[in-house]
Amino acid sequence: MSVVEQYARAHIVTDDNLREDPGAVPVVLRYDPDEPRSVQVRLPDRHEWTFSRSLLEQGLRAPTGTGEVRVWPCGRVQAVVEFHSARGVSVVQFETRTLTRFLRRTYTAAETPAVAHR
Repeated sequence: MSVVEQYARAHIVTDDNLREDPGAVPVVLRYDPDEPRSVQVRLPDRHEWTFSRSLLEQGLRAPTGTGEVRVWPCGRVQAVVEFHSARGVSVVQFETRTLTRFLRRTYTAAETPAVAHR
């Protein structure tokens, strides 16, 4: 099984560190089959969030989450992931198809058996 790492573009809608909208920013979506129930999102400030893969999946259909991470659909083509920390709140808007493609890749990676090297 191999790690899935997907580079994406997202809009940071709210962030205490940003004074103006920089447009789309690079974000890294990561899944490690050694931790099959979790996904990671790395924001441009290098802050990395680890949370439930099922939370991400459920949040594409209906608002979900409590505490540090919340996810909800935003119209037909976007989804919002909200991250809470002691530094403040970051609200990040993704295209739903980007997150759906990432989730699909994580399930494929989890199902692929490890290949024996000779």
